[in-house]
Amino acid sequence: MKGNQMEQMKLFQWINMVSFAVNDIVLYLDTHPMDQEAIAYFNHFREVRMNALKEYENCYGPLTIDTAKPDQKWLWAMQPMPWEGGIC
Repeated sequence: MKGNQMEQMKLFQWINMVSFAVNDIVLYLDTHPMDQEAIAYFNHFREVRMNALKEYENCYGPLTIDTAKPDQKWLWAMQPMPWEGGIC
């Protein structure tokens, strides 16, 4: 893998890990809505996730609709598909 593609994959994996943590704490908060420590954990990792998504967008184009800008082209449609050697 090229160096740039390796960095892209690392950032993509980090986003997946942080997204899992955010989704997991959301499920916990569904049953423990008053847990202040869990709310702080959620707020922290939600911000970490958004920062990682913005970094990914700046380097490689938007990964999710969260960071897409409607006034720009849908860049992911112009990049190689995973089966063509691209990264989702």
